[in-house]
Amino acid sequence: MGVGRIDLRCDVGALVTPGVFPFPGTLGPRPDGYSAGVVSELNLILFGPPGAGKGTQAERLRKDFQVPYIATGDMLRAHVKDGTPLGQEAKRYMDAGDLVPDELILAMVRDRLERDDAQDGFLLDGFPRTREQAEALEEQLRSLGRRITAVLLLEVPDAEVVRRLSGRRVCVKGGHNYHVEFDPPKHEGVCDQDGSRLVQRDDDKPDVIENRLRVYHEKTAPVVDYYDERGLLRRIDGTREAADVHDHIRAVIATLRLEEDF
Repeated sequence: MGVGRIDLRCDVGALVTPGVFPFPGTLGPRPDGYSAGVVSELNLILFGPPGAGKGTQAERLRKDFQVPYIATGDMLRAHVKDGTPLGQEAKRYMDAGDLVPDELILAMVRDRLERDDAQDGFLLDGFPRTREQAEALEEQLRSLGRRITAVLLLEVPDAEVVRRLSGRRVCVKGGHNYHVEFDPPKHEGVCDQDGSRLVQRDDDKPDVIENRLRVYHEKTAPVVDYYDERGLLRRIDGTREAADVHDHIRAVIATLRLEEDF
């Protein structure tokens, strides 16, 4: 398999399933020297409000396509912790109470995308956050001879986000997690494992969640419009079961691959 290409096939349901390809006459050698099931790198950006299930889907996609999940917040903290030149520069801004500038974040992103494990693709989360960052990322990828394959937007109504997050509870002793609706304890307000009291974290209170959602919409809308204008945005119904959301994303990716190759 050549550099920058991954093995990806789909079944008749347009899902990415190894070993099956639905079109007659496509299983033999292709004129470009690659088999019908080999396609170009998969470069994805993942968007969605808090509580949309991005982490769950990112982990599944990472395993599906063997591409790294790059959360820019984690990446920034790792640079600072490891004391890299970029991390040391970022720490100076952070210690002064300033935002880390876009140029520095972009340098970290470039460093990450140039590593061997990201040559077949990547799944980027947490960046870009502004239209200016999106434009800068596009230019950076162009300089590397790469481009975004698609931007996946997990859509979940605000009311559902509040329902999901505000129902979370954690025990004060061991940090065990519950949900009043989806994973309730046997006895209300009491941890099943250590009998300690269950509490709602401040971040999970409805008014705090609603404020986070307002900020999310204000910041994300221009970036969503940017990618929508370029035909890269794919909207995913995030209210469905996690397995159904996963299947939907795989179907979207399979369709993109078919459009690209045929």
